[in-house]
Formats: sequence, C-alpha cells, structure tokens
Amino acid sequence: MMNILVCISCVPDTTSKINFTENDTEFDTNGVQFVINPNDEFGLTRAMWFKEQNDANVDVINVGEQENESVLRKALAIGADRAFRINKKASDSFQVAKLIANHIEGAQYDLIIAGRESIDYNGSMVPGMISELLNINFITNCVKLEINGQTVVADREIEGGIETLSCKLPIIIGGQKGLVEESDLKIPNMRGIMQSRQKPLEVVEPPEIQTKTTTNKFYKPEEKNEIKMVDSNDLDTLIDLLHNEAKVI
Repeated sequence: MMNILVCISCVPDTTSKINFTENDTEFDTNGVQFVINPNDEFGLTRAMWFKEQNDANVDVINVGEQENESVLRKALAIGADRAFRINKKASDSFQVAKLIANHIEGAQYDLIIAGRESIDYNGSMVPGMISELLNINFITNCVKLEINGQTVVADREIEGGIETLSCKLPIIIGGQKGLVEESDLKIPNMRGIMQSRQKPLEVVEPPEIQTKTTTNKFYKPEEKNEIKMVDSNDLDTLIDLLHNEAKVI
C-alpha cells in the first residue's frame, strides 16, 4: 500500500485586502481569510486519485499555529486520512522544509506532494530543500504523474515545452495546475465534513530550528501611472512621450 504525504500551506485568499504592521515588517492577518494554497490543492486532489485507485493512505502536514487547523480540517474533509500540524509559526522556507523533513524521517512515505510554490511568497524552495535534506528524487513544475509499482513517470513544464522524466520511489514533487485541472478539484460534502471531525489531527511540538532569513520590510507595488491615450496617427506625440516621459527610446 502506498503512503502519501501532502504538504499544505495556508495562504491568504486572493480577494483579501493586504496590509502590514510593526513598521511594515509583519503581515497583518486581521480580517484575512486563509485557504489551501492552490498548488497544494491540485496535489491533494491528485493524492485522492491515488487513494481511490491504489488504496493509498494520504496524510497532510502543515507548519503553523492553531488557526491553520481549519484548513487542515478541509483537507481531511476532502478525503485525507490524517493531519499533522507542526506547532511553529512559519518563518522562512528553510525552517518549514527542515521541520517537514524531520517528520518524514520518522515515517515511511513513498510519495511526498508539495505545491511548486505558495501564492503568497512565491519562493519555490520548500520541496527542493526537502529533497536535498532527505536525499530523495525531486521533480518540480509537475503537470502529470503516474506510478507503476516503484516506477514514477512524470511530465513537467520547461521553457518552450514539456519534459518527461522517470525515476524510482520515493519522490517529492512540486505540483501545479495540470497535475489536475480546476474542474477536478474536490469540494467537501456534508458527509466528508462530518467525517473530518473524527479523523486524527496531531499537533507536533518541533525542535528549535534556526531560520536563515529575516524580513526587513514589506511594501505594496506602486500604483500604476495614469494611462495616456495617443491617436494612432499622431506618431510625433507618441515618440515624444516614449522618449521624454517613459524614457524607453
């Protein structure tokens, strides 16, 4: 029986209004709705397919504080069997990767699925770091995944096309849209929600992990300048604006 671990990151809903506190060094979570990172949700849905087709066990894991448990409960309602919350505020990619790698070392997972990146920080680092820490195979930008026995065949996006790779289990992948489509995403039903309340959600007290980075400041993108419309026949004005204002020619 295959054992699968899906790494879950809690990210702000894209409709949330983003603000910062503590002199712009802390993200303000007040009024922000958190959801499963979309790239992780594609991976979780793919894991559910393996569970249904291969009778696999599926665990989910998150590094975070108690407020993240609602997102883990959603993952359980979708169909995961167990959830683990490493009781530590996520500070940087190395800390998250090291804590998850420590958990994996104490378990036996054939397949670890993570999103290629989270949509809040877009670091694209955690699954690769886990691979390095555990010395296991790693494929990122994964858009297709098939497993036959101990053999993995995966497609990943590269510049200008798709690359097909093959390797042996265990493996960690960085998944994204294409691993499943948005129309394939599972919405928890009432039965799943009720069952999720009975499924185990274990809180793991972590060792102290030294972070590798510090946050100096957050800032929002600058507002775009007013758009100037130029008649398509007025080339002299267009050239003047591009040269003297936009300074691109």
